[in-house]
Amino acid sequence: MSISRIRRYCGVALSALLGHGALLAVELNGEAVQGGLIFGKTAPGATVMLDETAVMVSPQGHFVIGFGRDESGERTLHISQPSGEKESLSLPVASRDYQIERVDGLPPRTVTPDPEAAERIQQEIALVSSARARRDQRIDYEGGFAWPASGRISGVYGSQRVLNGEPRRPHFGLDIAAPTGSPVHAPADGIITMTHPDMYFSGGTILLDHGQGLSSSFLHLSKILVETGTTVKKGDLIAEIGSTGRASGPHLDWRMNWLDRRVDPQLLVEGNPDPLPEPVAVP
Repeated sequence: MSISRIRRYCGVALSALLGHGALLAVELNGEAVQGGLIFGKTAPGATVMLDETAVMVSPQGHFVIGFGRDESGERTLHISQPSGEKESLSLPVASRDYQIERVDGLPPRTVTPDPEAAERIQQEIALVSSARARRDQRIDYEGGFAWPASGRISGVYGSQRVLNGEPRRPHFGLDIAAPTGSPVHAPADGIITMTHPDMYFSGGTILLDHGQGLSSSFLHLSKILVETGTTVKKGDLIAEIGSTGRASGPHLDWRMNWLDRRVDPQLLVEGNPDPLPEPVAVP
């Protein structure tokens, strides 16, 4: 799916009439909503700021911005052309209602880690942060996103998690339930920036960078089929679904980040994932 056909979109082409009659054109596709992304296009050489955050702009003028789960109020997009002409666009962030998800039957140690496990968790957080720190001008996201796996949606972004009866942090991923060994495909082009066979919470884990600070994570994998540094194309086989880490059953947990903001991958794909194939009857 091309960026111009994102399911939830504002689809605006904004032209600001400047004092001397010139036009400053900005194209935005996406939605200013909690967990949402906006893909933009402006003139080559322009600089872009989201409030006080500098936004990476490709040589062709492409950029992406995102909004966290609990962001509210208005954000301001500031665009400055090489000629010195400037424009500011107000982006009111729409709120969302989130579900409450109850997950029972988890091993107690994965809900309340002991001190030794807590140290391991901090080390793994540092690994993930380092992998997500990559920033370059690639716009691998421009080819759009596809479902990475077939199966049933079993968990959604933003939902409040109640684990073994105890309220915990919100869930930031999109869960697709499928049998262990089911294929996981790259939802978009990118570069593999981290693989890990067994993280404490996420088990088998892959991070895939799509450029300009936008990345996907794939959790609870039973098998990893790519290496760090590999360039992948949308649809490439990268892993197999599992139930490693903190999981109550086999599923893929697909997460996305723009910089330090956790965003909702479901806003980038059409409809639902393909259903699982019917089991073959044994005569």
